[in-house]
Amino acid sequence: MQPIRKFNVSPSLPQLLEPLRKLAYNLHFDWNVETKDLFRRLDPDLWESSHHNPVLMLGTISQGRLLEVAEDEGFLAQMDRAARQLEDYLQERSWYQKQRNKPLKECYAYFSAEFGLVDCLPVYSGGLGVLAGDHLKSASDLGLPLVGVGLLYQQGYFAQYLNADGWQQERYPINDFYNMPLHLERNPDGSELRIAVEYPGRKVYARVWRVQVGTVPLYMLDTNIQPNKAYDHDITDQLYGGDVDMRIHQEIMLGIGGVQMLKALGYNVTAYHMNEGHAAFSALERIRILIQEEGLNYDQAKQVVASSNIFTTHTPVPAGIDLFAPDKILYYLGYYADIFGLPKDQFLGLGRENTGDLSAPFSMAVLALKMATFSNGVAQLHGVVSRQMFQGLWQKVPVDEVPITSITNGVHARSCVAKSTQELYDRYLGPNWSSAPPDNQIWERMDSIPDEELWRNHERCRLDMILYVREHLVKHLRDRGASASEIAQAQEVLDPNVLTIGFARRFATYKRATLWMRDIDRIKHILLANKHRKVQFVIAGKAHPKDIPGKELIQDINHFIREQHLEKQVVFVPNYDIHIARLMVAGCDVWLNTPRRPREASGTSGMKAAMNGLPNLSVLDGWWDEADYVRTGWAIGHGENYEDPNYQDQIEANALYELLEKEVVPLFYDHRDEDGLPRPWVAKMKDAIRLNCPLFNTARMVREYALRAYFPASDRHYTLTSNHYAPAKELAHWKSILSEHWFNIRIKDIDVSTGTEIGVNQKVGVTAKVDLATLTNQDVRVELYQGSIDANGDIVNAIPVEMSYHGQDDGGLSIYTADITYTSSGLQGLSLRVLPHNQYLSSPYEPRLIAWAE
Repeated sequence: MQPIRKFNVSPSLPQLLEPLRKLAYNLHFDWNVETKDLFRRLDPDLWESSHHNPVLMLGTISQGRLLEVAEDEGFLAQMDRAARQLEDYLQERSWYQKQRNKPLKECYAYFSAEFGLVDCLPVYSGGLGVLAGDHLKSASDLGLPLVGVGLLYQQGYFAQYLNADGWQQERYPINDFYNMPLHLERNPDGSELRIAVEYPGRKVYARVWRVQVGTVPLYMLDTNIQPNKAYDHDITDQLYGGDVDMRIHQEIMLGIGGVQMLKALGYNVTAYHMNEGHAAFSALERIRILIQEEGLNYDQAKQVVASSNIFTTHTPVPAGIDLFAPDKILYYLGYYADIFGLPKDQFLGLGRENTGDLSAPFSMAVLALKMATFSNGVAQLHGVVSRQMFQGLWQKVPVDEVPITSITNGVHARSCVAKSTQELYDRYLGPNWSSAPPDNQIWERMDSIPDEELWRNHERCRLDMILYVREHLVKHLRDRGASASEIAQAQEVLDPNVLTIGFARRFATYKRATLWMRDIDRIKHILLANKHRKVQFVIAGKAHPKDIPGKELIQDINHFIREQHLEKQVVFVPNYDIHIARLMVAGCDVWLNTPRRPREASGTSGMKAAMNGLPNLSVLDGWWDEADYVRTGWAIGHGENYEDPNYQDQIEANALYELLEKEVVPLFYDHRDEDGLPRPWVAKMKDAIRLNCPLFNTARMVREYALRAYFPASDRHYTLTSNHYAPAKELAHWKSILSEHWFNIRIKDIDVSTGTEIGVNQKVGVTAKVDLATLTNQDVRVELYQGSIDANGDIVNAIPVEMSYHGQDDGGLSIYTADITYTSSGLQGLSLRVLPHNQYLSSPYEPRLIAWAE
C-alpha cells in the first residue's frame, strides 16, 4: 500500500538535551573522545547495536531514558563540555589562515566515488574510501575551505557473511538516510534541491544530501527518486555494482552531476581534486559550462579547466583503470564533442594514450592526467610505478621527469588510535600529538611514557578486541544456524596472552592473503610447537562480489582452519568494517602485509597499526618501502621484484617464516623482566609510534596537498580567469602557435670546448645554435642534459642546466651558452633539449612538446 503523504519524523528531545542534536549531526563525534563517551553513556547497548549512529540512537531511545538524563547533572555537564568542544573546534581555522593570508575567496572540491567516514555510513568498500574520509577530516582540522563530492548509495557496499563451507556470501542492507547523520539540502522555499543530468534520451534527476565532517561539508547525490525510471534509481544503488553501463552511469553522475551540484549550491570552486579517475568526466562538464556560459572556445576553456584540476591515481597496474569502449563513450557523451567542435576521434583521443590508435578504449586515468595541472601517486614507490605506466603521455620525456609526483598517504590519527591510547598520548605527549610534524619536540617525550603503562594499555586493547571478536563470531554463527558446539567453541577463540598477528584488507589476489599458509607444516610448528610461545592470527576482509579468486582465498583460509583444527588460534572475522578495523589495529601485536611488490600503491592499515604501537611485518611495498622498517618492524625480503610469481611466493613465504621464528616470536616472549614486561618489544612499539605517527598521517598529507597542489592550482585559476579570462585566452593562443611551429625547430650546431677526456670538476663550455623557426627565445628554454651513462648507453641520474641566450648570428640562428662540470668520474654523457616556456605554464611539460639534439 502506497502512502498518500510522507513525513520525516525527527527525534523529540527535552529542551535541555537539544545540544545532542547538533553533536549527532556532525561527524566530529567520531574523533572526539568526549562526544563518543557521551553517546555511549546515554545507552551503551543502543550505541553498539546502532553501529555507533547517534542520530538513530536519538530516534529510538525511550523518552523515559531521555527524561532521566535530562535530570542527571553529570550527564548534562559532560554534554556541555562536548558541545563547547565542538563549538571551539568549528571556530578554529588557524593553519589555513596562517598559510593563505589573502582576500581571495577560495574553495577546493574533492571528488571521490566512496567515502569511509564512520561505520554507520556504509558507503565505502575499503582503503580508497577510508583515505577519502580521513582526507576530509584532516582538511577540517586544518581549516581548509574544502568540500567533498560523492554519491550516496542506497545499499552501499555489501555486508559479508560466510556459509558453512567458508564461502563469502553478500547481503545488501538498505541504508535509511533519514536515520543517519545526513541533511537533505533544500531550496529557500523548502523544496528539495535537485539537479538534472543529461543521459541518452532523458534527464536523470538527483537530490543532494550533506554530511557535516567538522567544518567540511560532504555533498552526495541520490538518484533514487521520482520521476526517475527504475534503472536510474539504481545509479546510486550499489558501490561498484552492476555492469559496465551502470559504471559509466555512476561516473557521469559523480563527475558531471557533481559539477552541476556545486554550481547549484552556489560554490565558486577554484581547485578540483579527482581522487582516482572515477570523476574525470567533471572536466568535460566544466569545459561545456565555460563554452556555453562564458563564451570561451574549446582551447581556452580546456586551458582554464586543466589549470585548476588535481588528479591522484591509486592504481599501480593498468588492469585497475576504468576503460570504456569508444562506442559507449560516444553514445553517452558524444554530445560534448559537438559542443566542443571536435571530430569524434579527436574527442575520444582525450582518453587515449596513443591518439592515433582509433580502436583503443577510453581511459578515465588518461583523461584525468590530460586534464590536470598536478598529478600524483600515493607513495614514493607508487610515484615511480606511475611514471613508468603513463610515460607514453609525455613522448621523449625521460621517465624520471614525467610530471607525476607522489604524496604519500596517511591516516587520521584521532580516528584510528584507540581511546585509551589517545588518552595516554594526551597525558605524556600533549594534546597536539595527532598533528605534530616529525621535527616537533613532543616526539622526544615518547620515552617519558612508562613501559609498563604502555604495555598494560596494549594488553587491554588486545583483550577488548578478543572479546569483541568472540561476540561477533557467536552472532554470525547464530545467524547462519550453526550448531551449539560451534557456538560454544567461538566463545573461547583466541588467548588474551598470546602473540597476535593481524591481517585485514581487501581480498584481491595480489595481496596474497594466504602466503603465510604456503608451508602448512612450518606454520603449524610456529603456531603450536611451544605452548609457552604460541602465535595466533586474526584475519578479516572482503572480496569483491564478482572476484571469484578473491573469494577462494577466503574459503582456503577457512578450510585450513577447520582441517588443521586451529579454530582457537586462527580466526576469520566476517563483515570487516571500520569498527572491526579499529579494534584490530589497536588489539593485535603485529600487523602483517604481504602484497606482491610493486602492486600495493600505498596501503594504510599498517599506518593505523603503527600509530597504536604495532610493529609492521611487511613486504617492502607502498608506504612501508619508505618507512624505517628496521626500527619499527620487519621487512619481508629486500625490495626485490620477480619475474616468476610462484618463485616469489616461495622465497617470501620462507622469509616470513624465518622472521617469525628468529625475530618476532623471540622478541615477544624471550626478553621479559621479572614483571613479565617485554621491554625490547615495548621499545620497538615506541619507535613505531615516534617515527610513523608524525609522518604517515593525513595532517601531514593534507598539508602537503594544500602547499603543493591546492594553493598553486587555486592561484592559477585566479590568474587565468582574471580580466575576463584574458591570460587563459593568451595562453591558449600561444599554445596553438607553439604546436603549429614546434616541429620546425632544429638544433643546428653544438660546440663543446674540450675533447672527450676531461677531469672531475673541470669546467666545460658549451655553445649551441638553434633554429627556432618562427618562435622566439622567449617561447623556449634551452637546456643541457648531463649525467652518467648506464649499460644501455642512456643518460641516467641527469641534471638539466639552463643555457643563456646570446642573441642571433648572421644566419638568424639563436645562440645559447652554458658551462658545466662533472663531479664524479667514469663514463658521462651530455645532450641538449628545447622545452616550451611561458609565464602562464604550470610546467614546461604541460604542452607535451620537447625537442632533443640528435
